[in-house]
Amino acid sequence: MSDLITTHDLGKTYGDRTVVHNLDLRIPEGCVYGFLGPNGSGKSTTMKMLLSLVRPTSGEVHIMGRRMQPSTRRGLLREIGSLIEAPPAYGHLTGGENMRLVQRLLGLSDGQVRRAVRTVRLQDHIDKRVRTYSLGMKQRLGIALALAREPRILILDEPTNGLDPAGIEEMRRLLKQLADRGITVMVSSHLLGEIDRTATVLGILGEGRMLFQGTREQLFARSVPDVLVDTPEPDRATALTSGWGAVRDGGCVRIPGIGHDTTAHLVAHLVHERVAVHGVRREEQSLEDVFMDLTGGGGL
Repeated sequence: MSDLITTHDLGKTYGDRTVVHNLDLRIPEGCVYGFLGPNGSGKSTTMKMLLSLVRPTSGEVHIMGRRMQPSTRRGLLREIGSLIEAPPAYGHLTGGENMRLVQRLLGLSDGQVRRAVRTVRLQDHIDKRVRTYSLGMKQRLGIALALAREPRILILDEPTNGLDPAGIEEMRRLLKQLADRGITVMVSSHLLGEIDRTATVLGILGEGRMLFQGTREQLFARSVPDVLVDTPEPDRATALTSGWGAVRDGGCVRIPGIGHDTTAHLVAHLVHERVAVHGVRREEQSLEDVFMDLTGGGGL
C-alpha cells in the first residue's frame, strides 16, 4: 500500500515549549491508523497540523504526494473529512438542516448527503433537532458532515469520547466499514482496547516523539513478555535465578526481558540444580501492557 499521508521532521513549538518533535508519520492508504499517546503527548496538535489548523514550526506535511502549503491547502482539504473536538453542529437545527448547510457551503449533491447520512445510520433521526440527540448520535452526525464531501481521508480525534459501550461498538463497526470502502481513517483514542480491535496500523507518541509506528504484529514483536516458571520450590528457584532478575510471583518465578535462548539456559540451570520445573510460559500481553512499557507507564 502507498502512503497517503506523510510528514517529515514535523515539529511544533510554543514559546520555549516543544510539543511535537521531528515527527515522521507514514499512514498507508485504506488503513485505520490508530494514533495513541498519553495526555499531552502531542496527538491533537499533530492532527491539527495535518489539517492546516495549526501552522508547523518546522517540517512538512504531504497529503497524497502533495505538500500542504497555502497554494495547495484548499484542494487537499477537499479530500479530507475531519472531526476534531466537539461535533460541529447547531443544536437548534435538525440534523438534516445541518447537513444542508454543509451541502450549500461545499456545493454537494443530494446524493452525497443521503449517502453520508445512510453510512452513519442516522436517517431515522435526521429530522430531529440536534439538541435532542444523544452524544453518540451527535458524533455520528459529525462524521456524516465530514463524509458528505466523499473524502479519501478521515481524521477523527477521540470519536468514542463519552460514548456508552453500545455507541463504542457502533463506532468501531463504522470505522471498519469506512476502511473497507477504501477511506483512510486516522483515529486517536484513549481506549486502547478499541484501537486494538479496530486499527490495522498504530502510531504511538510519547512527549511529542514517535515511539513506535507499524502494525500490531510489529509492535508486539518488539516487546519481550516476562517468563513465568511454575515450580513447587519458588523460593529456591528465585534464589538460583536472581542473576536474571527473577522475583517470586505467587507460586511462580517471574523473569523479565529474557529471550528464548536465555530462557532455555535458565531452565537447564534449574534442572541441573534439581529444582522441579512444572511449566514455563510467557505472560500474555495486551496492547495496554505494551503501550505502558513503551511510554514508561504514562497514562492516557
